[in-house]
Amino acid sequence: MLRRFLSPALLLLLVLFLTLPVLSIALSWLQWGGEAGAILREMAATVLPDYAGTTLLLCLCVALGVALVGMGTAVTVTLFEFPGRRVFEWALLLPLAMPAYVLAYAYTDFLQYAGPLQVGLRQAFGLQGRLLPEIRSLGGAVLVFTVALYPYVYLLARTALAERAVHLMEAARLLGAPLPRRIREIALPLARPAVAAGVALALMETLADFGVSSYFGIQTFTAGIYKAWLSMDNRTAAAQLATLLLLVVAVLLKIEQRAQQGLRFAAGRGGRAGAADALPAPLQGQRAALAWLVCALPIALGFVLPVGFMLRPLRASWSELPWSQFAQWSLNSVWLAGLTALLATGIALALAFALRHRPSGLNRAAFQLVSLGYAVPGAVIVVGLLLPVGWLQAAAPQTSAGYWVTATAVGIVWAYLVRFCAVALQSVQSGYSRIPASLDETARMLGVTGAGLLGRVHWPLLQRSVAAAGLLVFVDVMKELPATLVLRPFNSDTLAVVAYQLARDERLGEAALPALALVLVGLLPVALLSRTLRAASDR
Repeated sequence: MLRRFLSPALLLLLVLFLTLPVLSIALSWLQWGGEAGAILREMAATVLPDYAGTTLLLCLCVALGVALVGMGTAVTVTLFEFPGRRVFEWALLLPLAMPAYVLAYAYTDFLQYAGPLQVGLRQAFGLQGRLLPEIRSLGGAVLVFTVALYPYVYLLARTALAERAVHLMEAARLLGAPLPRRIREIALPLARPAVAAGVALALMETLADFGVSSYFGIQTFTAGIYKAWLSMDNRTAAAQLATLLLLVVAVLLKIEQRAQQGLRFAAGRGGRAGAADALPAPLQGQRAALAWLVCALPIALGFVLPVGFMLRPLRASWSELPWSQFAQWSLNSVWLAGLTALLATGIALALAFALRHRPSGLNRAAFQLVSLGYAVPGAVIVVGLLLPVGWLQAAAPQTSAGYWVTATAVGIVWAYLVRFCAVALQSVQSGYSRIPASLDETARMLGVTGAGLLGRVHWPLLQRSVAAAGLLVFVDVMKELPATLVLRPFNSDTLAVVAYQLARDERLGEAALPALALVLVGLLPVALLSRTLRAASDR
């Protein structure tokens, strides 16, 4: 049974199922011919320069922001000793629990013209007019993305620095090199590939975002795709914008992969021992206060203050909150996330076992294609799934494919699997990398093969990795907004969709309830990640 399931034909069908959105967008150009060129020229003369310029400026500013904040915090907690350092090591991961669109709602409610801060300042000092820049702007979006996404850079840079920088900087200190030179010539070059990889990941999240750009009224590619499809009913324009966005993401993905290759250096046993023996440089007085401020400010901006901003309207409207509806929204979210996590981990386990059992070129190609799914923005997946439905309905008007994709859970779960199977696959493959191949050879000599090898040998060693994969997919699905907004079944609003809709209607007190629920769910993988990092640093 397992051998038939892992046959090349079934693996090919599985990969086709998970890559159909990208393939359909590529094929759309062949279908429309001259019409596509005319629409592209029309967009190039009207909206495309605005989309491209705004997206480029947003990405440049976010890249600079996450690089500075992520690298600065990683250097501070890795290379120096100061009060609170051990707490900051895991607390700097807390903004990962905060979806960017939730940050946007929180800051808008508190900092806008009618918000409590500006109203209080006008009443206290007798001032009039706007006292702060408009938060719903490109600058506000840069702030939101920077404080929400810097942990990508922090996490990778900290790992790279902990591997080799500490003991190399200690050697440089013994040779008489001053601290600024040690940071400039040792720490920064070692962390450069990690920073590049983290920035690429942050930019992919920025390009995939819809909640912040839509709520702030920023004309990015993602907002343009939804406007072309939902408002203008122009599938051709939406597909072309999705293609352009996909090309940009492909470039970022290539940069991230090259940077990850630069991170694969072997420290060796002696290097690890040296790193353990070389303690971080102690800081005192003003330097310690500066290090504390460098670490505390991103945590405050990315987690502590937004949570406080949301608790204020939540407390004010506590008696009017729709608790019965909240229970239904939560149930819908948990049901979709749980089903997707179960399917994604099953697919990931099957693909990872197929690659382990038969590491052929076909299996490696299938693994790599499925791994690309996380880089595909939700807006692109939506267009890629709905295009073939439109083609099928045009060819066979009596077909019910449109109903199954847009009116049931089939379409939304399909979109989730396309995007988040890669998350589960990476976690399961990480677990497999810690299982020596000698165990497989020993089991085969004892007559254990196929399903027995997976169930009796691999599964007991993979349970934690599979559980982590399921948890990560569950949380990602709970927070996912773009695909859910379009493909969710009728009367099946999720917490993410409701938070977006309530915030868009300026009902921020009610939006705070589902938004805070998403934050609480997002704390689960952050706790798991911080525990893993703490265990690794204690070895």
